[in-house]
Amino acid sequence: MDKFKTITKNKIEQLPKKSGVYLFYEKNEIIYIGKAINIKNRVKNHFQQPSYRDNLFINKITKIGFIETGSEIEALILEANLIKEYQPKFNVIWKDDKNYFYVAITKSLLPIVYITHQPSFAYKLRTGKKNEKAEYVGPFVEGTALKKTLRFLRRAFPYYTTRRHPKNNCTYCHLELCPGSNPDLIEYKKNIKKLVLILKGKRSAVLNSLKKEMKQLSFKKEFEKAAKIRDKIYNLQQVMSHARVIEFEKINPSAGGDTWHKTEKILKTIVGINKNISRIECYDVSNIQGKQATGSMVVFVNGKPDKNLYRKFKIKIARKPNDIAMLKEILERRFLHTEWKLPELILIDGGISQLNTGIKAKNQRIETKNIKVMSIAKKYKELFIESSKKPILLKTLPREIFNLIINLDDEAHRFAITYHKKLRKKYLLK
Repeated sequence: MDKFKTITKNKIEQLPKKSGVYLFYEKNEIIYIGKAINIKNRVKNHFQQPSYRDNLFINKITKIGFIETGSEIEALILEANLIKEYQPKFNVIWKDDKNYFYVAITKSLLPIVYITHQPSFAYKLRTGKKNEKAEYVGPFVEGTALKKTLRFLRRAFPYYTTRRHPKNNCTYCHLELCPGSNPDLIEYKKNIKKLVLILKGKRSAVLNSLKKEMKQLSFKKEFEKAAKIRDKIYNLQQVMSHARVIEFEKINPSAGGDTWHKTEKILKTIVGINKNISRIECYDVSNIQGKQATGSMVVFVNGKPDKNLYRKFKIKIARKPNDIAMLKEILERRFLHTEWKLPELILIDGGISQLNTGIKAKNQRIETKNIKVMSIAKKYKELFIESSKKPILLKTLPREIFNLIINLDDEAHRFAITYHKKLRKKYLLK
């Protein structure tokens, strides 16, 4: 695998304007991997027009790695291989087996090729029968790009997509994308092996193998077969070099407001609020065995952090490790500040106990009773919502809401622990 070239994030202008893969690092850890038609433009988009998902990691980036591929298909394949190898947390955090795409190649007499979301259940979902043996290549992030890639590669390596083929030639046979009703079994399996190698990023090995086959056939004076291999090489080179499979991501300067309006609409449905949501507050507690305990309040306005409204609390209760009591103190002190605008929604770091503490605290005052309270239990990846009987699994939330919740919680944790470290430092210097 090619070695990554890396630059610091303040040198984005040095990135190439070619297709390839980029990697975001937090110190020496790869935290996100993406592909691009134009690496420089795509990376700039992350910083200039960050999505909710980008906001999860954009401030953590310390350096940027990249690899030029020269083709979009190779970028797609390399991205899949790197994600599989490194498992970057901000790729994994919003994807699961249902969302990633895999290419399945059955291990039957005449292998068939298809795209699936869940390898272990793919065959059962399609047929209702027990799972059959198959090889799975992936994971791939983008389904549309993968479909286009397979469509192009089919020109070089015709394959079956269904188990039964009509006695006569089908439409794909006429387009030379299908092996036909009476294929050369040995040749077909060779093509499938080469297709798998391409999808695993081994294009050079496949091209070298094809060139070797062509020379051997020419030496044996089997010129017709050699010509077919030559055409296959040409088709493969054309596809790999010129096929357009990655959708170009345009920057829409006015997208911010529209994006929040759509997200807000979904959020209101999930939490059961009829009024508009403009201000969300998130709370977290940080301490070590109750010592130098601190609390944080971060504020998001229309889906974006407003750091001018952040507040920090030095816990005043007796120094003992009681997160519930500390949270109660923070909320009660916050609600005493009538000069601070009230939120429509509160998110608390913790489980059902923290949720109940938040509900009790806001119900003590008439003006705060209408605030909706949620809590996030990261250990079990659940979201508790006031008046809801059961928690919601984070991974089942719509992407926009998932990213918003995680971003709020991460920011509250960061702000709390920063203040906690500051107090500890002062204490140790005494």
